[in-house]
Amino acid sequence: MFSELIAGTMRWGVWGANHSVKEIQKLIDVCVEENITTFDHADIYGSHTTEELFGNAWKDMDLKRENLQFISKCGIVMNSDKKPSALKYYNYNKDYILNCVDESLSNLKTDYLDTLLLHRPSPLMNPEVIAEAFTVLKDVGKVKEFGVSNFSVSQFELINQYVPLVTNQIEISVNEISSFENGILDQLMSKGLRPTAWSVMGSYFSDQSDENIRIKKVIVELCDKYNAEENQILLAFILKHPSKIIPVIGTSKAETIRTLSQTLQIDLDLEDWFRILESIRGKEVD
Repeated sequence: MFSELIAGTMRWGVWGANHSVKEIQKLIDVCVEENITTFDHADIYGSHTTEELFGNAWKDMDLKRENLQFISKCGIVMNSDKKPSALKYYNYNKDYILNCVDESLSNLKTDYLDTLLLHRPSPLMNPEVIAEAFTVLKDVGKVKEFGVSNFSVSQFELINQYVPLVTNQIEISVNEISSFENGILDQLMSKGLRPTAWSVMGSYFSDQSDENIRIKKVIVELCDKYNAEENQILLAFILKHPSKIIPVIGTSKAETIRTLSQTLQIDLDLEDWFRILESIRGKEVD
C-alpha cells in the first residue's frame, strides 16, 4: 500500500524550498533510489500549486506510475490566487470532493490516486454524503483507497462504518505523543491498519524549550551508541511503536532523505526507548 517511509511534498514548492521542476525530479529520483515510492500531497499545498509542480516534474521522468503511490488530501477550503475564498473552512459535500479529486488528478498528471485522505474533520461532515462520493470515485477508478487525517477515534469510526478506511495520518513526534495514549494507535492496530505520521521531527530542531533541552541530552547520547544522527534517533523512536507507524518525512533536501532512509536499520533497545519517553515527560514512568 505505502512504502515504509513516505515523501511529504508540502515544503517542496512555494511553502518551503521553492524547487524548480528539475530539482523536484532530482528529489523524486533520490526517493525512488531509497525505496521511498509513496508521495504525500494535499490540494492546498503551496496555495494550490505544489501538486501541479510535482506533476510537471514526474510526467517527464522514466518512471512507471504503477511503481509509485500518490496520496492526496481534500476538504480544506483556503484562499489562494488560484482558488479565491473569503473564508477558510471545511467542505465535504459530494460535489466538492469529486471536483477536488478531478483537480488533483489533472495537476498530478495521473488517472488515479492510490489514497485519498479527508484532510481534517469537520463538525458538519455527513458520513453518508462522504460515502457517496467515495463510492463514485472508487467505482470509476479515480481513487483506490481512502483514509483520514487528524481524526479522533470516534471521528474515524463515524466514516469507517460507511466506507473502509486504510489509515489515519496524525501528528507524531517526540513533542507530540498523545496518540500513544488517546486510543488512536490502539484503534488502528486492532483493525490491522497502519498509521501514517506527519511532522515527525516536531519542534526539536526549531525550539529551544525546556522539553527539547531534556530530550536533546538523551538523543545526543544515543547518537553515539547507535552511530546515528539526531534526526535518525528521533525517527527510530517513532518506528519502534508496534502499530508500525509510517513516517511522512517532510524534508526538501536530498541528503536528508538519504539519511532518514537509513533509520529503518535502527532498532532502539527497549530501555533506550523509555529513556526518550522519560525525557519527554520530564519524569520516570508511573
